[in-house]
Amino acid sequence: MKKYFSLMVAVLLASLTFTSCSSDDDDDETTKTTTATETTIKNITSQYLTSVVYPTYTNLANETSDLYDLLAAALDDYDNLSQSQINAICTKFISARAYWEESEAFLYGPATTFGIDPHIDTWPLDLEGLAVALSNSAQVAQLSGEDGIAYAGAKLGQELLGFHGIEFIIFRDGNPRTVSALKGIETDEAFAKYTVTGKEELIYAVAVAGDLRDRCFQLEVAWRGEDGVSASHLDRVQEMEYEYSIADDFDGYGENMLNAKVSGSTYSTWQKVLVTIFDGGCSNICNEVANSKMGNAYTGEDPNYIESPYSKNSFTDFYDNIMSIKNSLYGGVHATTPASNSIMAYMKTVNPTLASSIDGALADALSSLQTCIDSGVAFVDNYSADYVGTAIKKINALDAQLQAAATWAATVE
Repeated sequence: MKKYFSLMVAVLLASLTFTSCSSDDDDDETTKTTTATETTIKNITSQYLTSVVYPTYTNLANETSDLYDLLAAALDDYDNLSQSQINAICTKFISARAYWEESEAFLYGPATTFGIDPHIDTWPLDLEGLAVALSNSAQVAQLSGEDGIAYAGAKLGQELLGFHGIEFIIFRDGNPRTVSALKGIETDEAFAKYTVTGKEELIYAVAVAGDLRDRCFQLEVAWRGEDGVSASHLDRVQEMEYEYSIADDFDGYGENMLNAKVSGSTYSTWQKVLVTIFDGGCSNICNEVANSKMGNAYTGEDPNYIESPYSKNSFTDFYDNIMSIKNSLYGGVHATTPASNSIMAYMKTVNPTLASSIDGALADALSSLQTCIDSGVAFVDNYSADYVGTAIKKINALDAQLQAAATWAATVE
């Protein structure tokens, strides 16, 4: 890796150029000069896509598919439902959830364009609305029917969909639901006026999990393209008639990024690719974690705005969000050192001062969130703790460095 990194730097410093050709719709060739810096950024982008974005979304697609299968099996075997089944569902949920949270540094593109992010990850859950929906026998029948998944996705609304709807059904007070609870009547105070059985809740959870799976398939296909995913995932997306093409000239949003400057790409320069990763991706989630996910409750602006309150997994969600930034910059999932073709390795060569500042701020942000986790007290149970305030400051400090990096990236030559 060190030898390859040295070669990359040599290419950068040599300032060599070469030409590349692209064709417009009339097959006219336009010759464009590509600088050594742009070639380096393209290599960085390839590393980012193949070692971070693609595997994260494929793992997310696979894990949400498994989650659906486990929930469907539990419903099919409802009369013999066991605690071990429920526990396995909860374990799978946490695993799938981690991949989603580690994708949030690249919510730009398909997740935003196709409205997938709010569709599968809106909170707080509308418990009153859920109580009304599940007390309606006709609606439960629709959810349990052959087209229950499509019905859920089209009719329930984002406040009743996605991770948090499922979370409410399978977790309570930070623990997996008990068999007796899922065999009985819902006791949450929001359901006080209604009679909703555990089986009706599972019917809802299965339909919502199917919709979650399908939307994660959509994300995977949209980024990787038709040729980059399994046939079953692509077939399902096409069966549901979900959009997945952003730039018609390219097979997937990733290929669109790798063709910056080429006619048809949404990126007119390679610098814009870097700016998007820093600003539209990393800084965006950094700001959201500090000032919305944590800040809304911590400041008292909205004490009910708490992500993952039923599993009590909020701090881990936030940690994984910041890890998505580190993965993006280091060019690998859970990489401990920057890959040779990573953004961070490049910055350490051409802007070592800023690279060091980002690295330090990143370490501080993750450490502050680990302190929150190590407190042993869930965010929902003590969202105004001093260590929460400290974490917010550290994450905002990281965001300031990411913004500086975005400004720098816009001017690299």
